[in-house]
Amino acid sequence: MSANAEQLQRIELVIFDVDGVLTDGSIEFSSNGDELKRFYAQDGAAIKWLQRLGLRPAILTGRESRVVARRAQELGIDLCEQNAKQKLPAYERILAAAGVGPEQTAYVGDDLLDLPCMVASGWSAAPADARPEVRARADYVASAPGGRGAVREIIETILKAQGRWNELVDGYVQAGRDWQAARRGTKTEDAE
Repeated sequence: MSANAEQLQRIELVIFDVDGVLTDGSIEFSSNGDELKRFYAQDGAAIKWLQRLGLRPAILTGRESRVVARRAQELGIDLCEQNAKQKLPAYERILAAAGVGPEQTAYVGDDLLDLPCMVASGWSAAPADARPEVRARADYVASAPGGRGAVREIIETILKAQGRWNELVDGYVQAGRDWQAARRGTKTEDAE
């Protein structure tokens, strides 16, 4: 087993930066001054998969935003640190709240402010459009950009390395079989 695969086996907590990771990095304001961010639905679905399979997601961002708080609540992410101008103290609080060590933590970032947490973590990843210095130090660089599938790709990578991807896919297939069997009034075993 490669060192990277061994690192991924230990991951229990995945911490995501927001701007440039969960979003494309754009910050827009409405005419009344409300901050607007665009999140990618497939990234959100993948975060829910983490939770379903027993891993915990967290958010760590240098900005403060009601939009981020709402997205975290929508996804059921209870570990959310905003306005972290120095990310390592907030990182330590998240790890303490989750009850895990750095070796059990993956960090996903895109800019220089993320480097301390990336280096401190057991495994790190970056979107395709992260800063070159960040990509150079990441254990994994997604082929997708931030806010457009990088998070999903990174989560799939973790789940596949942990041998959990097929469990997730099989669960969806089984739900379809169960539904078909229920419609026909037969047991699932009869549907195969």
